[in-house]
Amino acid sequence: MALSRTLEPVPTGTDPGLALPISAGVVTALVGFTTSFAVVLTGLRAVGASPAEAASGLMALCVTQALGILWLSRRHRMPITLAWSTPGAALLTGTGLVAGGWPAAVGAFVVVGMAVILTGLWPPLGRLIAAIPAALAQAMLAGVLLPLCLAPITAFHDSPAAVAPVVLVWLVLQRYSKRWAVPAAFASAALVISVSLATGDGTLDGAMLPRFELTAPHWTWQSLVGLAVPLYIVTMASQNIPGTTVMASFGYRVPWRSAMTITGIGTVVGASAGGHAINLAAISAALSAAPTAHPDPKRRWVAAFTAGCAYLVLALCSTAVAALVAVAPHGIVEAVAGLALLTTLGGALTASLADESDREAAVLTFLIAASGVSILGVGSAFWALAAGLVIRVVLRGVTRSRTP
Repeated sequence: MALSRTLEPVPTGTDPGLALPISAGVVTALVGFTTSFAVVLTGLRAVGASPAEAASGLMALCVTQALGILWLSRRHRMPITLAWSTPGAALLTGTGLVAGGWPAAVGAFVVVGMAVILTGLWPPLGRLIAAIPAALAQAMLAGVLLPLCLAPITAFHDSPAAVAPVVLVWLVLQRYSKRWAVPAAFASAALVISVSLATGDGTLDGAMLPRFELTAPHWTWQSLVGLAVPLYIVTMASQNIPGTTVMASFGYRVPWRSAMTITGIGTVVGASAGGHAINLAAISAALSAAPTAHPDPKRRWVAAFTAGCAYLVLALCSTAVAALVAVAPHGIVEAVAGLALLTTLGGALTASLADESDREAAVLTFLIAASGVSILGVGSAFWALAAGLVIRVVLRGVTRSRTP
């Protein structure tokens, strides 16, 4: 699909060449990786992955999204960037173990990928997802995120000496350079972990070389209803749809069918190695699509292509990063993950409460999702959305019946 006609004109002046988009692409990958890999590892471990399987999942996500970025950016000459589903990883943490364990979670990942492919090929499914009230979808996401965002507080209470430097660095960077606040927080966490290792409080194991740990998928109705359905909805509502909006704000019209097909295939292929979902980048998409990547909109695709190459390099580091995380002092990784999700939580809460007519249903959805309750082996995210939809229908019916 061609570029939108609303692309801004190319400013006159010296052509910056390839240095600018290449540097923008490297920054895109570094920011995307360092701001949320801890959330991914935490989520995969929560649904039953071993440390090796979680590291494999992180590497699979890096590889599949990298290949997807390389194909889409080169094929369509657009700065289309992909990312793993950070809200989806947070959902995994809130869901926890499902019936069937880790193989059932892998089966759910496969179903999510197939559903994304179907969304691109069959427009009615995309319209159905778009018809889910944004307030309820965001309220469900906010409820899932709340326990994770409380982690820095509880971790600071339990281990103040280890967590305080992380929080302090994050706070300072929030003031001067928000983009690098979470990466800097992780860097300080890595320093704390290194000190812990040097003092003999932990030991790195020998599994530092990257490798895929494959798991045959298994399907249970609990994993499909309690994990696959919420993961698909969160990925679409919080990543893919906003991702197209961000790109449109810079004058690009994302090729929907192609993007959904590529991300869906990538999710299916990466599932057995532990990857939960890849999708269009939302917030980080601006790093490659904005004028800062290149004055000429038609040359910004180089930034996205570079980001894809950088993710392939980062994939080689995933096992070592996961090994470092595994020996971290208690609470420090969770604190980094919680800090990384604060902006997402704030956005979800704002969107969920914006429409006054849906406020009661959204609040109930938020509370049920945050409660973490499990009924019939199905996690709280599904029940939160189901209850929110029912309450919304009931309240709107009552309102109409009272209208003269």
